[in-house]
Amino acid sequence: MEETLPVLVLISEDPRTSHRANEALRIALGVAAGENEVTVVLTGLAIHLLDAETDDLVDGDDIAKYRATLAKLGIPFHIERAAIPADAREWNAEGHATIPVSREEVAGLIAGSRRCLMF
Repeated sequence: MEETLPVLVLISEDPRTSHRANEALRIALGVAAGENEVTVVLTGLAIHLLDAETDDLVDGDDIAKYRATLAKLGIPFHIERAAIPADAREWNAEGHATIPVSREEVAGLIAGSRRCLMF
């Protein structure tokens, strides 16, 4: 059986100001539901997708549901190290697996992907 490369969904949009971050999570979930391996990468202000309080996010209720479903599927968030807040107490992945990655590692994830969707 041949190995298939994952589809990478890179999210950099700020979910406090844009619907695009929520749409990116929805699309990542749809890709995973189609029996495709998916890699989700958060860079910059997209880190707010993991805020403990989702009321301040544009689509907070949907984001919470999508995060929970991705966690149940065992799909971790790869998070750009530079985006992780100094006071990580304001940030909560709700038990969701997270993998801190450097910019170079993000580039490697992109290079090792079958397709890339960037938001």
